[in-house]
Amino acid sequence: MVSREHIRAAALHEKLQLLRSITNSRADNDASIIVDASKYIEELKEKVERLNKDIVNGTQSSINQETIPSVTVETLKKGFLINVYSGKSCPGLLVSILEAFEELNLNVVEASASCADKFQLEAISVEGDDGVGEIVDAEVVRQAVLQAIRNRHPTSEQD
Repeated sequence: MVSREHIRAAALHEKLQLLRSITNSRADNDASIIVDASKYIEELKEKVERLNKDIVNGTQSSINQETIPSVTVETLKKGFLINVYSGKSCPGLLVSILEAFEELNLNVVEASASCADKFQLEAISVEGDDGVGEIVDAEVVRQAVLQAIRNRHPTSEQD
């Protein structure tokens, strides 16, 4: 017969493994899994704050929401997950964004893009290993992508 303590330990272990998978932790011991989860929660809080700021700034704008591109950059262990969405496509936009990555010494390791009626890009990039340049953070990547969009994307006044 299995003791209650053994059942509790097994349930706790299962929950910790679930937490480990949700937070993409590679930790092996319980304490490290919890530390990684805590860091993950802090990152999520920061993302929520940034998104809330973006929403506030977006509501102050009188421009049609479909013409305003959305850019999110998430920090991964060794790179970034970059999502760009715009209700309108613009010739050369993908190239401009990829050039911005190149200027930041970011190598795209996986990407999915659609440039038909709308523009959508999801890319995973890592910093180049040539040792040149400074280490960039998610906000620097986001600002570089936004600048590339501003350089290529038509404004709503040109519609």
